[in-house]
Amino acid sequence: MCFRHYTWAGVTRYIVVILTLLVLAASMGLDSGKAEANTYCPRGVISYVVVRGDTLSRIAWRYGVNWRLLAARNGLANPNRIYSGQVICIMKVDGYIRQTSKPHGPPVGARNFFPFGACTWWADQRYFQLHGIFVPWRMQANAWQWVWRAYQFGWRVSSTPSPGAIVVLQPWVEGAYSLGHVAVVERILRNGHVIASNMSWGRYPLRITYVQFAPGPGVRFVSQ
Repeated sequence: MCFRHYTWAGVTRYIVVILTLLVLAASMGLDSGKAEANTYCPRGVISYVVVRGDTLSRIAWRYGVNWRLLAARNGLANPNRIYSGQVICIMKVDGYIRQTSKPHGPPVGARNFFPFGACTWWADQRYFQLHGIFVPWRMQANAWQWVWRAYQFGWRVSSTPSPGAIVVLQPWVEGAYSLGHVAVVERILRNGHVIASNMSWGRYPLRITYVQFAPGPGVRFVSQ
């Protein structure tokens, strides 16, 4: 049997290589344990988009689910750290999710049919998050048409804002483009203006932004 002679330099290099591989393996293992934020939820599961001020426990309470289970099913290593724009998947627990939809009243939609990232998608999604219902219109539903469609479906249209109402801007009003714009009232200011949450607005169209709008010509507020 032959034995290979190793120098101290060779042994040192060998040890350094082994330690490097171990560190890399450990870091990969740690990375694999990190939860990745959801981008989309499976079909049939509610997609909740986090807005500023949300907490996981508040979201869980709104839908009548356990916040620990909600954290586990969304792979949230730290339930106290959620961020604006993050998607939380609301799975059914024991076949039940509490929703605040009204049992009677004008028609409502079955789900959000608008393309993700459009202002119409966010307005429909956020309205559902706040009230438990989607808008019923799908066709002829560019942003500027939402007032007309709301009248058709018997929804309430007002020139006075209310918390959680959908803001509808006509084309070229207060910064809207040719198809108009829709957003959702998050807060009403003392001067009567509103702070509304938006998508497809400003430099980062896929981010949720908060913009001040003023009631007036070409501005209406839609609610069920």
